[in-house]
Amino acid sequence: MKTRWLTPKEQRAWRAYIAATHLLEDAIDRQLQQDAGMPHLYYSILANLSEAPERKLRMTDLAEKSKITRSRLTYAVTRLEKDGLIRREDCQWDKRSSFALLTDEGMAVLERTAPGHVETVRAAVFDHLSAEQVGQLEEIGSAIVRALEGDATTPRPTSDEVPWRRRSSPCSGSS
Repeated sequence: MKTRWLTPKEQRAWRAYIAATHLLEDAIDRQLQQDAGMPHLYYSILANLSEAPERKLRMTDLAEKSKITRSRLTYAVTRLEKDGLIRREDCQWDKRSSFALLTDEGMAVLERTAPGHVETVRAAVFDHLSAEQVGQLEEIGSAIVRALEGDATTPRPTSDEVPWRRRSSPCSGSS
């Protein structure tokens, strides 16, 4: 198979993307460490739970939403649970499954931290883009996600290819 090298224009775009994502992740992490004493990953876990029905998700679903492995999620949830921000609950229908639930204290931390987080994202990204560029950013991000996660025209990657993707157990989200 012949290597399809990036063109100079593609190379510049790729390097700009990598630099931007690294700098953005660093800025967000610094803000969240300062305001909430937690990294962006932990904040994202709390945010995902806050948007779920009953502020609760199966650990497998939370891993997929957070795009992290089950072991990394377990480590993060253990830390957040120790801080009183999340509580774990066993699934009564499937002993292999458990849920993560956002506590009232976790919701309060999220609500207290969200304004600074949004301001950091706005100042780092959206204040520098036109309305047209915001639409293009969404389009580009969505195209990349579809390519990597699969859609109607592309097969979904297997759990070997995407470690957070696991077969769902029969346990539903209701308690």
